[in-house]
Amino acid sequence: MTTPFNSLTSQLKDNYFQKQKETIFLYLQNNVATASMISKATGISQKNICRYKRDLEKAGALREVKKAPCAVTGFKAWYLTTNIKLARNIGERGSNGI
Repeated sequence: MTTPFNSLTSQLKDNYFQKQKETIFLYLQNNVATASMISKATGISQKNICRYKRDLEKAGALREVKKAPCAVTGFKAWYLTTNIKLARNIGERGSNGI
């Protein structure tokens, strides 16, 4: 049964996740970073970043730029951006793998 409280709780949760996705999108407009770097800079959990990465890829808004050691973990990871100009300057790999 849907109550006003359940509806409000669901709406607040949806707004919270949408705001996180927007934060990641905007951060990647000015930066090229791995998921770990994004997490460190924004405070958003890496698990959520992976979910939003998939959503942004499906929307065609995210580019994988290069695979290199992460500045945070030291392990190889994809550097990401939502800024096509940054991606082209570095040598993008499209979100579809091409």
